Parts: sequence; C-alpha cells; structure tokens
Amino acid sequence: METDRNLSEQELSFRKRRKKREQKRPSLAVGLITLIIKLLIVAIIVFILLNYVFGVKRNLSLNMQPAIQDGDLLFYYRLVDDYTAGDVVVVHYEKKTVVSRIAAVAGDTVDITEEGLIINGSRVQEPGIVGRTTQFEGGVTFPLTVPPGQAFVLGDNREHATDSRIFGCIAVQDINGRVVGLFRRRNI
Repeated sequence: METDRNLSEQELSFRKRRKKREQKRPSLAVGLITLIIKLLIVAIIVFILLNYVFGVKRNLSLNMQPAIQDGDLLFYYRLVDDYTAGDVVVVHYEKKTVVSRIAAVAGDTVDITEEGLIINGSRVQEPGIVGRTTQFEGGVTFPLTVPPGQAFVLGDNREHATDSRIFGCIAVQDINGRVVGLFRRRNI
C-alpha cells in the first residue's frame, strides 16, 4: 500500500513538473516574433556598419590594374582621418568614384620628370606600377606642393589612370575611405 502511495506521489510530482515545463515553453508565434526581432536588429547593425563605418564599391575602371581589376568588389573603411603615402583609397571626384593610391600628403613636393615620380626630391621606387609616370598635357604643372588638408593620388595603371596629374590635389574630405579588402571577380 505504501508503495502505491509513493508511486502516485512520484507520478503526481512528475506530472506537475511536466505541466510547468509546458507552461514555460513559448508558443510558435512568440518564437517567430522573437526570431524576426533578432533578424531586424542584425539587419540594422549591418546597415549602420555598411553605411557609416565601412563602404562597398565595385571597381569600374582601369586605374589600379593589375592590383585591382575592373569588376572587383572593394571594401573600404570610412572612419580614417590620417592618410599616408601608399594607401589605396576610394576618391569622389566630379560625381565619379575612382580608386587610386595616395602618392603624397600635405606638405610634400611632387614632381614628375623624365626619371619618373619624385617626392620631396627623391625618386620613388614603385613596384607593381604599369607604364611610365608622365605628365599630362593640359594637366597640372610640376613641381607642386600639396596644400594642407589635401592629397596627391595616382593610379597604378599610369597610362590609363584618371588621377591628380589631370585634376590636381584632392581634398581629404573627398576621400571616401581606405580600401581594406576586396573580392576578386571571377571570369566564368
């Protein structure tokens, strides 16, 4: 008799615990709403990161070949305030966005001669550059000193690049950001 009583007490205890668990378990609708809220939060964070911290741009020019090909997808960091020579940047110029490399910053003297690119009196060794660095007829006159708050940019594909040799120094605020990564386009 005592065992029957113990068994029924155990069974009652088990049933109470199962009922509590079932009451705590959220319904399908609550789970779905929670999932949607989490997805919205993630989407908002990604939106903020891609519009205010990072940027994405598809390269549509020959400026930076062979380092960056036509069609490559570039990721750049917008919150840079101190650019240095050699940085690859996304530049906004005359309603166009181009990718270039910073050759000189504020205070540097730039000259382009038969020897090539000369910064502050020293010839710059530029591995990976395609073509000769020459002046453009009707472009900027050299030597020039980069004014404060500006930068002098050049494309790696010197013969086909639209860069500071044509339009002069650019304001640092016209630089959208420093390139931090790229996805190479595949030729299929």
